[in-house]
Order: sequence, then C-alpha cells, then structure tokens
Amino acid sequence: MEWTGRFVELGNRPAGSAQLRRQAQMIVENLDRLSCSVEVDRFVAATPNGAKPMRNIVARFGAESHSPIIVISGHYDTIAAPEFVGANDGGSSAALLMVLAERLDRAGREGVWLAFFDGEEAIVEWSGGDHTYGSRRLAQRWAADGTASRIGALINVDMIGDRDLDILYEGNSDAALRREVWDVASDLGYAAAFRTNLGYVQDDHISFLEVGVPSLNLIDFNYGPLNSYWHTSQDSLDKLSKRSFAIVLHVLEAFLQRRNPAQ
Repeated sequence: MEWTGRFVELGNRPAGSAQLRRQAQMIVENLDRLSCSVEVDRFVAATPNGAKPMRNIVARFGAESHSPIIVISGHYDTIAAPEFVGANDGGSSAALLMVLAERLDRAGREGVWLAFFDGEEAIVEWSGGDHTYGSRRLAQRWAADGTASRIGALINVDMIGDRDLDILYEGNSDAALRREVWDVASDLGYAAAFRTNLGYVQDDHISFLEVGVPSLNLIDFNYGPLNSYWHTSQDSLDKLSKRSFAIVLHVLEAFLQRRNPAQ
C-alpha cells in the first residue's frame, strides 16, 4: 500500500509521460540498493499517436546463467486520463513487484527475475497492436537471444490490490501452471480469493505465451460493482486492501519455494 501511494502521488502516468519517467527512476533507484542486477530496456514504440519513448525494467536475482528462470511481471503505466491515478490498474502490480524484490533480496533467492512493463495500456484504443508494447518488446528480445527457452514459468500480476479480491481463473493462461498456482493458493487457505470462475483476458502474459513460455495471468477483473471502478477516477487507494496484497505475495512466495525448495 505504501508503494502504491508513492506512485499515485505522481498522478496520471501514461507511457511517454514525465510522471512515468519519474516513477521509473524511483523504481530503479530502489532496486539498485538490492542484490539484483537491474536493466533498463529503453525503446521507442510506434503508436497511433506517433513515436513514444518507453522503458521496461528487469531486476535479476541470482546468477545470469541460472536455469530455469521464474519471471514475475506486471505493468507500471496507466491509461492517459487527467483524473486517473491508477491505484489498482498500474499501481498495485508495480507496488507488489517492489515489495517482492525486497523479500527476494532478504531471502537470497536466485533464478527469479522481475519485469516491470511499460506501455501495457492502449494509447488510443485496445485493438490491433495498440497495447502491451513493453511485454511484446521483451518477449521478442528474449525469444531471439534464447532467454525465453530458459524460463520455466512467467506469472503476470495485474489489478491485484482490490479490497474484494477475486482472482480470475484466466483461460488464456498455461493450464498446468494455472493449476499449480491454484493448488498453492488452496493449500494456503485462499480458495475464496482464487476461485475457478473462468474468463479470458488479453494482458502482458499473451506476449510470452506466443513465444512458448508457460505463462499465467493473475488478475482481478471484477473491480467495483460490475467492474465500475476500472479505468475511472474511482480507481483510488481507498478501494484497495493490504490483505489483498499480502495474499498474492504469500501465494507467489510459496510457489517459488515449491519450485525450488532448496533455497
């Protein structure tokens, strides 16, 4: 919640904006204090509103040669709307990754990479290629240099701070990975938050599924009555819950421990 609050204080943070550049700087400065290696992948995206500078941020914990890699990802940009601060949609995913980075650092865990994606939101309208600019860029890079073949699983988080947490059983995701994570959640007593209400969402995980990476999307796409808070000024800190962040963090850390119990 504290990290989300810091991001919300910056205001609206769409791709290419000064506010998002400040947020990226804040993220990198804090990651640089930890034991991970940090890469800022700058690129220029061709959008319906012209070329926009964007940047992905990748934090790597452990030796570069460690295999398999587990990637936890999420986007940190928001839609472009003056009254929109994106506490949940953009804020919560970036905030969770910041806390997970701190916890990975303390645990000395290796072989886990965190990816902060720029440009997930559409610049004009979610159609064609006007979305997921950062994840498509990184998936293509990692497919070309062989990194994708070393990724054992990618879990993308999005809109996970909702006070009434209801993670979608997302149908585009890798089925085996989805079952594995849901089993972890059930074992921890979180079946009420990780239900089996099947639905399909286009998100950053699709970019990695397309290059053969087993990928899963953790998203609560029922934000407010009839999803009425989504992409509105109602997406504010008071709609979020510390418990929701804690549940998702607990599940992710238990999943990482199950995949590599020696650490």
